[in-house]
Amino acid sequence: MKKPSFLSLILTLSFLMVTQTSFTGLTGPEKQSVKKSTLKLFNGKNLDGWYTFIKDRGKNVDPKKVFTVSNGMIRISGEEYGCITTNDEFENYKLTVRYKWGEVTYAPRTDRARDSGILLHSVGEDGGSDDTWMHSIECQVIEGGTGDFIVVGDGSPNFSITSPVAPEKQGSSYVYKPEGKMVTINSGRINWFARDPGWKDAKGFRGANDIEKPAGKWNKLECVVKDREIHIYLNGTLVNHAVDVKPYRGRIQIQSEGAEIFVKQVMIEK
Repeated sequence: MKKPSFLSLILTLSFLMVTQTSFTGLTGPEKQSVKKSTLKLFNGKNLDGWYTFIKDRGKNVDPKKVFTVSNGMIRISGEEYGCITTNDEFENYKLTVRYKWGEVTYAPRTDRARDSGILLHSVGEDGGSDDTWMHSIECQVIEGGTGDFIVVGDGSPNFSITSPVAPEKQGSSYVYKPEGKMVTINSGRINWFARDPGWKDAKGFRGANDIEKPAGKWNKLECVVKDREIHIYLNGTLVNHAVDVKPYRGRIQIQSEGAEIFVKQVMIEK
C-alpha cells in the first residue's frame, strides 16, 4: 500500500476541521452570541446611585419618607410630589422596571386613578417642569394608561416625539397605531394602542383591554431605547413606539404622584 504523504495528511486534517466547524455553527457573525452588559440601577438595599427631589423641598430632603427601601423593594408613598433621579445619564439601553400598585392614595388624587411615571432622557434643572420634574419624555404609569407617552418639555422642538397614530383622537390625545399616519408632538401625549376610550380618572379603573395587572399584582415595564427610537413593552406586549425622539439621552426618574407604588427591579441592559 502506498503511504500517504505528510502534505496529504495535513490537507485531510484541515478539511475535517473546517467541516466540523461548519456543522457545529461556530463561525460567522450571525452565529456568534453577543454579550450584553447588565446594570442594576436598584441594588435591593438602598438608593445608592439615585437622589430624591420633592416639590417645595428640593434635593435629598425627604422628612416624610416618601422614598424608602425595605424587603428588597423601593416604596414610593405618593404623599408628596417628586421623584428619584439617577446620578448618571444613559443612552441606548433596555430599561426593565418591575412594579405593583399599593393601596394608599393621597389628596388631591385620593379617589383618582393611581398615578406615577418613568421619565426618560431627563435633562436640565431639577424641578424644571412644574417645579417637580426635569424636562423629559415620560412613559406614563397610571391605571388604564400605562405605556402612554407624555412630552414633559418646555414647548419647544427640543422635546418632541414622532409616532404613527390612529385617524381619530381620544379627546385631545393621539392614539398609537403601528400602521398609522406619522405625527410629531412637542407637548401632550400619545396614548397606548388599546387605551379604553371610556377611561375615567377613577381609583381602580380597569379598561376592557388593559394589559396592566390590577393593584397588588406585579407588572413588567420595558423601555427599549435605541438612538432616537423608543419601544414600550408592558408585560411582554408592545404598547407604544416613538421615533425621532428629542432628546435622545439623559437621566431616568421615577415619580411620586399621589399613589403608593412598589418597585422591586430597575435594571438596564446595553
